[in-house]
Amino acid sequence: MQTGEGGTMNIAVQTQQEITMVELTGRWDSNSASEVENLILPLVQPSSCILLDLSAVTYLSSAGLRSLLLIYRRIRDYACPIVLVGLSESLKDVMSITGFLPHFRVYDTAAEGLAALKAENE
Repeated sequence: MQTGEGGTMNIAVQTQQEITMVELTGRWDSNSASEVENLILPLVQPSSCILLDLSAVTYLSSAGLRSLLLIYRRIRDYACPIVLVGLSESLKDVMSITGFLPHFRVYDTAAEGLAALKAENE
């Protein structure tokens, strides 16, 4: 497990087979966006899938959305998508209003997201 801790965000990374799970805790804002990018972007590889667990994200600013878009653009050419899990209603609303939601596969729990990614990779 790899972890990072900033002023407003804690990040935990685990890898299971070809799936990299990133759990974000706290505020994804201008103070934490570059830290999130610096940790996640190197994880994006042609053979890897990314699962972002946002269940403990309490706030998503425009800087956080920009980071998410950057991550999405980096991985979209690979076969495996980014899966988002644990979105609160407020995060879903922000992502829906800004047009981000349709670009991601969204599941309620990490277990559901992992199962979907594993089934896709079989």
